[in-house]
Amino acid sequence: METSSKPPVKRKRTKPLPTVEIREMELRDVAAVFELGQKLFTAEEWPTLYRSWDDHELALLFSNEGETCLVAEAEGQIVGFALGRMMEKPRSAWRYGWLLWLGVDRRFKRGGVATRLVRHLTGLFIKRDARIVLVDTAAKNHAALGFFRRNGFGQEIRHVYLSQNLENDPRYISRNADDSDDDTMD
Repeated sequence: METSSKPPVKRKRTKPLPTVEIREMELRDVAAVFELGQKLFTAEEWPTLYRSWDDHELALLFSNEGETCLVAEAEGQIVGFALGRMMEKPRSAWRYGWLLWLGVDRRFKRGGVATRLVRHLTGLFIKRDARIVLVDTAAKNHAALGFFRRNGFGQEIRHVYLSQNLENDPRYISRNADDSDDDTMD
């Protein structure tokens, strides 16, 4: 499938977005954050995402780094989130803030929600003595790259993640054939 090189058409909103509050994530928000993340970080769109969006990672982040897990809420609904963590390197006096996940409901895109989440999280990192904020995204994710650049991120370092599809490996094929044999009845 070819993609067009034409810039996307900017559509004007027919009605203004409701007021959005940025706040620390609470236990009651976990399910809604997970559901929104499942809509945004799909295997179809990001098949080689090196970190997977799953309930285990979300639960770990919330339980270990709850202070740096934020949500955006509008009219009682979660419409965005920023999940971060503090990181210290051995033998280094520097502390880092790491923005691991940033997601905004498609209806609220270009409404300033992501920018507000990043600014709020950056403030939390500063309060916790971080000297640098790290973020990563796929090299092909031009929208995210543009967003982060507009929000002060730079000093890009290229890092290559490789993947291997195992569906053609004889061991994979053999294992799946064995599993299907177990499913048949005599």
